[in-house]
Parts: sequence; structure tokens; C-alpha cells
Amino acid sequence: MTRRIYLSRDSAALALGAEDVAKALVSKAKSRDEEIELIRTGTRGMIWLEPLVEVEQDGERIAYGPVTPDQAEAILDGSAASLGPTQDIPYMAAQTRLTFARCGVIDPLDIKTYEAHGGWSGLRRALGMSGAEITGEVTQSGLRGRGGAGFPTGIKWETVRKAEAAQKYIVCNADEGDSGTFADRMIMEGDPFSLIEGMVIAGLGVGATRGYIYLRSEYPDAIRVMEDAIEIARKNRILGAAIMGEGAAFDMEVRTGAGAYVCGEETSLLNSLEGKRGVVRAKPPLPALEGFMGRPTVVNNVISLATVPVIFERGAAHYAAHGIGKSRGTIPLQIAGNVKYGGLFEAAFGMTLGQIVEEIGGGTATGGPVKAVQVGGPLGAYFAPDKFDVPFGYEEFDGAGGLIGHAGIVVFDGSADMRQMARFAMEFCAVESCGKCTPCRIGAVRGVETIDRIAAGDAAAKEILSDLCETMRDGSLCALGGFTPYPVMSALEQFPEDFDQQREAAQ
Repeated sequence: MTRRIYLSRDSAALALGAEDVAKALVSKAKSRDEEIELIRTGTRGMIWLEPLVEVEQDGERIAYGPVTPDQAEAILDGSAASLGPTQDIPYMAAQTRLTFARCGVIDPLDIKTYEAHGGWSGLRRALGMSGAEITGEVTQSGLRGRGGAGFPTGIKWETVRKAEAAQKYIVCNADEGDSGTFADRMIMEGDPFSLIEGMVIAGLGVGATRGYIYLRSEYPDAIRVMEDAIEIARKNRILGAAIMGEGAAFDMEVRTGAGAYVCGEETSLLNSLEGKRGVVRAKPPLPALEGFMGRPTVVNNVISLATVPVIFERGAAHYAAHGIGKSRGTIPLQIAGNVKYGGLFEAAFGMTLGQIVEEIGGGTATGGPVKAVQVGGPLGAYFAPDKFDVPFGYEEFDGAGGLIGHAGIVVFDGSADMRQMARFAMEFCAVESCGKCTPCRIGAVRGVETIDRIAAGDAAAKEILSDLCETMRDGSLCALGGFTPYPVMSALEQFPEDFDQQREAAQ
């Protein structure tokens, strides 16, 4: 009897040697005259266990990891030590997987298996609904943008639906550039049809017939998988002149970015998508009214759109039942940095930062105490352990002086110099600024110089740095300049001892 063995082809797994493990499994099976079916999947998100091999046994998947090629024979003959059923691994068992339910479970390009695991059921339901009913369902679910701003998705869709235009668009922001984030890449490489399904539902809801996935060039595997998935969806009549052979027309394509961080901001992205320089547009007009090519456009993050099929499959009330306050549903936490168990952990909003870092992440990989945690990418605030009781929710983090952003969580131990981290934030902003507004373009450069003055012993420069951050926060056109003060001021306020030490300024 042919045995099924599952192994990830996700970028993280490949970087850790998954391809060599795959070759070893096939080679050893052949030498043993054993029939195996090696199914390549996305990742389960437990990066510290990659390459993770799962062997189907009595209806369950038994996990082995991290696996090296020389363990292939032992896995095949049953003598290798296993981790038990994959779903019983504590890291997996503690999750609430809605958006990522199929990721790591199925072959990402097997459209029949996608359907067998609930795929297209949300779209079928949406085909029987009016545009107003579709946008209403999303509004009732409480879904908010997972790209960082946290704007209610239903309100954005309703604005586009009500706008009158001969052509409307759905644009997926897949320009995932924040440090410590990889959820977008994981879903595109591991469950691409969920993103396609979400974009088609969005098109039905607002009356758009064309979609674009703006995908960063640094993700070649995600580009390949998404392009293949779109072609498969066309051949199966999900996309094209009639959705599923019965609905309105909708088609989409992948457009590749050129590496500018600022193109993660929606108006810069739209300029780039139109073939223009990626600079921020002034608002108004909003993209919902004058977006791509001046037409009404929905611009949503990958995770926002990939979550839409779950809402339509299970109902808005089911999704809204998870979470706290105005933060409804689940959030894919991306735990990285100096941490023992790095990876993706999907859970309902509401866990405290301490629970995420200490219990789920297991503390630092080096074994020392956690000094700081940055939440929300390079523009996110730093949190010291005395703030670890903050619940993970949009308003809760805002009240604590931070932001959730794309839910990237980067852990630092006692070796981190927070003055240097603040300097990096300013330097990052200076390098990545599109140059359109003065507070960002000039302020970030002056910020680096001011922090170097502090390092040289100029105590008065701290007040100058605070004033500069206030100007950048209030005067910048977009979040790049507007949010850079978060990491700088949180570092200055929570770790003053790192700024008081006089060290040679970084070059």
C-alpha cells in the first residue's frame, strides 16, 4: 500500500533543507522497493521544526522534525523518534486556525483537495447574494485590515460598491516588507486559492471585474505559486468571463514590485501598479473613490482577503464570536527574533503580549530574559516586560502607545542596545522615504544625526529628538514618516539607560 508523506515546499522549509530531505525520502523508498506518495505542502508555521515531515498513519499525520536527509530511512522503517500527531503538538493545539486552516495541510495547487477542505463554499454562497448583502456580511464579521491600519474592511468595500464608475478594481497588497513578518508569504505559498476566492468575493461585492496582486520581487516562490494558481483557477472556470460559469466576470493577475518599502503604502502601491514612481499620494481623494487608474478601488492586504472565504463559509457571526472589543476574529501572529519557538501562531485577539512571547514563543532562544519586544514591524513601538500585560487588540495596543501593524513580533534579549535600535529606525526611514514630504525626507536624516549627538554625550539632544519625532508624526504624508517615532520614542522612554551611556557614535 502506498504511504502518504507530507513535506513543506514553503520558502522557510526550503531554506532549512527541505529539498534535500525530499530527495532522500524518494531515494530511500526506491531502495527499499516501497511505494510512497510525497505531497509537498505549505508550512504549518512551526519554523523551528522545519523541515517537518508528516507520515500518514491510521488517518493521522505523525510528525518528525527538524529532519535531516540521513533520517529518511529511519522515518520510513518506523524507528525514528516522532513528535506524535501533528495536531497534538502544543504549539498547534493551542491555535484557533481559521485563515490558515489549510496551510501546511494540502498541496497548495491541488484545486480538488482545496475544495474537499471547504474551498469555494464561501464563493458559492456569495454568488447567491447581492452586492449590498456581501459587503454587509463583511461589515458584520468585524473584519479589519490586517496590513497594519486596522480599518474596517466592510466600510471600505461599501464605499467602493456605492461609487459609480464603468470600471472598478480589487488590488491585493502583497508587498510584505515589515521585519519579522511572513504571514502573507505563507498563505500565498501554502493556500493560494483562498486569496483568489477572497478577491473574487470582493469583486462580486463591489462590482469589480478585475484584480491585481501586487507581490514583492523578493518572494519568487510566492510569485510562481500564485501565477500557477491563477492559471488553474481560469482553467476550472473560477475566473474569467463568468465566475464558476454563472456569475459576473472577474479575472486577475500578479504584478511584481521592485523592492521599495514605501510601496507597501496603498497610494504608493497604486502609483507603482500604474507604472509610475512609487511615491505617496495626498488624500483625499481616497483610493476607494479614485484609486487604480483613477477608478474606485478596494486595496486590501493578503490576510484580509484570504480571510473572507472563512467568513462566507461559516457566517459573520461565527467569525465575530472570536476576539475582544473592536478586534474581532483571529490574527496571525508572526513570532521572530531572539525567540525559542519562532513561527506563525493564529489565535483570537485577546492574548496578552506576555503570553505570546513567554508561553507561545518560549522566551529567548539564548535563554536570557527578554529585554524588549517590537510589535508591528520596523515602525512599531518597543515594549519592555512591564507592559507584557497588554492584550493583543487594536485599541488596547494604541492605548499603550503602540500599534499592531501586520502583527510581526520581534523579540530581543539583554544584548540589544536600544539606542542603536532607535537609530536604525531613523536610518531605515531615511533610506526608504519616497521623498515627497519634508518631515519624512529631512526629519529622518536629522534623526540619525540627533541620536549620534546623544551617543556623543549631548544630553540636550534628547529634547530635540522628541520635538523632531512630534513633527514627523504630525506632518508626514504617510505612515512611514508618521510611525517612525513609535520605535524611537518608545526606546527613549522605556530604556533611558541605553541613551545615557556615552559610546562612540555608530558609523
